[in-house]
Amino acid sequence: MNMSEEIRIYAPREKVFAALNDPVILRQAIPGCEELEQISDSELRATVKAKVGPVTAKFQGNVNLSEINPPESYTITGEGSGGPAGFAKGVARVRLAEDGDATILSYEVDAEVGGKLAQVGWRLIEGSSKKLTREFFEKFSGLVDQEDSLPLNIPVKAATHFQSDILLWIELAIAGAVILTGFAG
Repeated sequence: MNMSEEIRIYAPREKVFAALNDPVILRQAIPGCEELEQISDSELRATVKAKVGPVTAKFQGNVNLSEINPPESYTITGEGSGGPAGFAKGVARVRLAEDGDATILSYEVDAEVGGKLAQVGWRLIEGSSKKLTREFFEKFSGLVDQEDSLPLNIPVKAATHFQSDILLWIELAIAGAVILTGFAG
C-alpha cells in the first residue's frame, strides 16, 4: 500500500517538528493510544487499541526515526502486531515546509498489512483510516497551538494509491504518522 497527503497546520515549522517528536503530545493525539514510551531519541514503543471495521484489537509496535533533518524531515520505520487481528509494517517519509505562518506537513507511506486486517475489506479499512487520521490531526493541531482559534487541520491535497490500513502507522508512528498508522488515507 502506498499513500501520500499534505496537511496544513497553523503553527511554525519548528514548533510542529518539536511536537511530532514529543511523546506527551503524540500520546494525547493518537486515537486509542494507551501507552507511548520513548526508548531513545530515535525510537518509540506504543500500545494502541483500534477498531477497523469489525476487527478490534490492541496493537503493540516499535517505531524508529532515521534520516532526521530538523526541522525539515525524517523517516519513520516501524512495525506493529495486534495478535490474531494482524500486523502492519512499513516506512513513512515526513517533510515539513514553511508556508507563511503555517506549516505544510507532507508524508508518503509504503506499508504492508496482514492477518484479519487485510481480510476486512479495503473500503472499511480506508474509511476507518481516514476517520482516525482526521481525529489525529485535529487533536495534534490543537495541541501544537492551543491559543490559536483558526482551524488547524486543512487537507491541502491527498493522493491515495492504497488498498490497506495506514491507520496503524498514525497510531504507532506518528507517533506521526502520519502521519501518519499508520497514517490513514
